[in-house]
Amino acid sequence: MQHPEDEAIGKSRGGLSTKLHLSCDGKGRPLSISLTPGQRHESTQFETVLDSVRVPKPPGEPGRPRKLPEMVLADRGYSFPACRLYLRNKGVLHIIPERKDQKRRRAEHPGRKPNFDRELYADRNVVERCVNKLKRWRAIATRYDKRAVNYRAAIMVASLVIWLTS
Repeated sequence: MQHPEDEAIGKSRGGLSTKLHLSCDGKGRPLSISLTPGQRHESTQFETVLDSVRVPKPPGEPGRPRKLPEMVLADRGYSFPACRLYLRNKGVLHIIPERKDQKRRRAEHPGRKPNFDRELYADRNVVERCVNKLKRWRAIATRYDKRAVNYRAAIMVASLVIWLTS
């Protein structure tokens, strides 16, 4: 059975599923969310997730909302040259470990090694904790909703609760 693309349901190893792509701040509060079918790779949503971040200025401070983070901590799923180039062009510091195939290729063709700081990368678990906070909600962990719009609304409600309780 073929599902419409906008319903974010697709085949993955475990059957039909949905992938939740998100960014969060240093306190583990969601900033932007994107849904895709289960077979879609994380790196395809990298720019979408980062472009939808909007952090308003504190009251009394002039200016537009902040759109770019100071730093991006990401796992190996985002270790593609396109992701690194996007961040470099935007002037954003990024800490992303290299995949094994990239290390092998660089050993054959030496060049500048990507910036990687293990101590900063240890803070990436904030994203995992954010996902765990969201998945405390049974409706989000299991996705009972057929429509992606309803599922996204449940995620937004859970995100608001996280923001209000932190």
